[in-house]
Amino acid sequence: MPASTRSQKRQGMDSLLEPLKMNMDHAEEGRASIYKSVFSNSSKEMMCFPDFPFPDDFPNFMHNSKIQEYIIAFAKEKNLLKYIQFKTFVSSVNKHPDFATTGQWDVTTERDGKKESAVFDAVMVCSGHHVYPNLPKESFPGLNHFKGKCFHSRDYKEPVVFNGKRVLVVGLGNSGCDIATELSRTAEQVMISSRSGSWVMSRVWDNGYPWDMLLVTRFGTFLKNNLPTAISDWLYVKQMNARFKHENYGLMPLNGVLRKEPVFNDELPASILCGIVSVKPNVKEFTETSAIFEDGTIFEGIDCVIFATGYSFAYPFLDESIIKSRNNEIILFKGVFPPLLEKSTIAVIGFVQSLGAAIPTVDLQSRWAAQVIKGTCTLPSMEDMMNDINEKMEKKRKWFGKSETIQTDYIVYMDELSSFIGAKPNIPWLFLTDPKLAMEVYFGPCSPYQFRLVGPGQWPGARNAILTQWDRSLKPMQTRVVGRLQKPCFFFHWLKLFAIPILLIAVFLVLT
Repeated sequence: MPASTRSQKRQGMDSLLEPLKMNMDHAEEGRASIYKSVFSNSSKEMMCFPDFPFPDDFPNFMHNSKIQEYIIAFAKEKNLLKYIQFKTFVSSVNKHPDFATTGQWDVTTERDGKKESAVFDAVMVCSGHHVYPNLPKESFPGLNHFKGKCFHSRDYKEPVVFNGKRVLVVGLGNSGCDIATELSRTAEQVMISSRSGSWVMSRVWDNGYPWDMLLVTRFGTFLKNNLPTAISDWLYVKQMNARFKHENYGLMPLNGVLRKEPVFNDELPASILCGIVSVKPNVKEFTETSAIFEDGTIFEGIDCVIFATGYSFAYPFLDESIIKSRNNEIILFKGVFPPLLEKSTIAVIGFVQSLGAAIPTVDLQSRWAAQVIKGTCTLPSMEDMMNDINEKMEKKRKWFGKSETIQTDYIVYMDELSSFIGAKPNIPWLFLTDPKLAMEVYFGPCSPYQFRLVGPGQWPGARNAILTQWDRSLKPMQTRVVGRLQKPCFFFHWLKLFAIPILLIAVFLVLT
C-alpha cells in the first residue's frame, strides 16, 4: 500500500487506503495473517523500495517485524502517513452512475461502526492474494469424521500448543514447510502430505551468497528464455538438485521442468535426514484418528491436521462484473487493469507472483497505474489487451502449469511495465556510456534500483546503490572480521554453470 500511496502522491492524487493493524495472536476474517516466525524469502537488496535501501545493518533475510519496521520508516520518510486513513474498512466499491463518461467510483467505508460513502476518481485495489484460505475439504473423503483438530495454515501462529502432538501438514508450499520444520522441534511426529511435490531451495546459495542475488539476473533470464528447451530444462533441474537430490527425499515434483515457484526452506532436508519430518503422498482418506495415503501407508493417532493449501482469489467488495474470471484465471491486462471497462480507473496491485520480490513489483505496478489513471500513459484497445492476455496465459500454462495462473517471469514482467513509463534501463547504451554500471546491471542482481536509473521517478542515488549493493549485503555478516570481503565474480559463476551446455552445443554444431 505505501507504494500505491507514494505513486498517487507523485501524480497529485489523494489517497484512501484500507490499512488495519495485523493481529499477531489470531487470524481475522477477511485479512491476511502470518505466523510469528515468518522470515522473508527475498534478500534485502532485492526486495526494497527502489529509492529506499534497507539499512546496512539489517540482515539479508529478515523477520517480519524488521520488514514492518522498514515499511513504517519508508512511509515516514516519504511523508505518506497523512494521506492514509487508518482503521478503515472498505466494504464496497461500485461504478458511479455516470462511470462510462467520468470513470468515477462509489466507495463505501466503515470506521468505528459508522458507514460513509464518497465518490473517487480512481481506485487501486491493494489487498493482495493471501487473504481468503483455500480449504478443499471435499477433496479429502472422511475428513468430516476426523475427531482431531483441523484448520488452515493462516490460523497457525506458534508451536507451543503442539508439544507432544502428532501433526499432519497437508501441502508442500512455503507455509507448509515452515510450519512442519518448526513443529518438528516440539511435536512427537510431523508428516507432510504432498500431491505433486516441489523443488526446495535454500536462501543460502553458491559460496554463501543470497540465492536471488545470484539467480535473478538479466543474463540468466536471457539464457533461460533463449537456450534450446532441452538444455534449458536440463539446466533447471540440475540447478534445483544442486543442494540435494529431491528424488531421495520424496520431494521431486511430478513435472520437474515446470517453472513453478520453488519452496524456500533451509531446514527441511535436515529435518527429513534426522527423521523428525516425513514426506508422504496425497491423502486418500481420513478416518476418525488416522490418514490413509495413496501409497497405502497410514499415519495413526493424529492430533491435528493443518491444511497449507494456499488461498483463493476474491474481492468481495467489488461487483463480479468489474474483475472477471475464467477457468481459475483472473482477466487483467499485465495483471493490473481489467480490460473490458469503459474507463481504466481501477487497478489491481500485487496480484502477480514470481521468483522476484513483491515490493519492487508493486512499486512498478503502482507507478504505471498512477500514470494511466492520470492520463499521461495510454492503454491499448480492449481487443489488443484481450489478445495479449490470451497469449500470455497460454505461455503461463506451458511454463508454470495450469494451476499457476498468476505466476510470471519476474525480469520480463518488470521490463514490460518499466517500458510503459520510460523507466526501463537501456542496456546497450549503458555499455557504451557506463561499462562498469552496465556489467553490474546485466550480469549482476536485477535489483530494484535498476528501475530508477531513468524516466519518471528517477533517483539520483540509483547508480551508486547498484554499485554498492554487495557491500550492503555483506555488511551485517561482518560481526567478526577475518579478512577482506569477497564479492562474487559473475563471469566464473556463469562459466561454471553453463560450461557443459556450451560444450554440448559446440559439439553439436561441429558434428552438424
